[in-house]
Amino acid sequence: MEVTNELSFRPATLDDLPILLDFEQGIIAAERPFDTTLAPNPIHYYDLEALIKSEDAEVMVAIVGEEVVGSGYANLKKSKPYLTQKYHAYLGFMFVKPEHRGKGINQGLTNELISWAKSKGLMEIILEVYDKNAPALRAYEKAGFTKNLVEMRLDIS
Repeated sequence: MEVTNELSFRPATLDDLPILLDFEQGIIAAERPFDTTLAPNPIHYYDLEALIKSEDAEVMVAIVGEEVVGSGYANLKKSKPYLTQKYHAYLGFMFVKPEHRGKGINQGLTNELISWAKSKGLMEIILEVYDKNAPALRAYEKAGFTKNLVEMRLDIS
């Protein structure tokens, strides 16, 4: 059997959960320098099993050959009552293994999740990214996202 390095995408399954949990810890480790308020390890951002099982979410994985090398999800969310769109897609869990970065995998995952959102009749995708996470900001801007709101914090301890 010939193994190629061809890139493909597919919805995640529960069999992918161990690698996806590793990816989640990779995301947390990468974001920890940007947020001193994160609790000590172990923490989890996502209920990945519930997202995989949900009809209102799509967890997507990127495959090179037979190796899962990246992930992301889009989740149907209720918009604020004063907005024109009743629902939007929330994008998260974007991760690509370090040795596979810079190969368009994040863009491919984003495109797959945009297609999923469109298939649900959604007109907008929202995501959050740390202001000082320059590589992530560049990747999302390259994918067509624009900054909208800025969350601000004040430590009063």
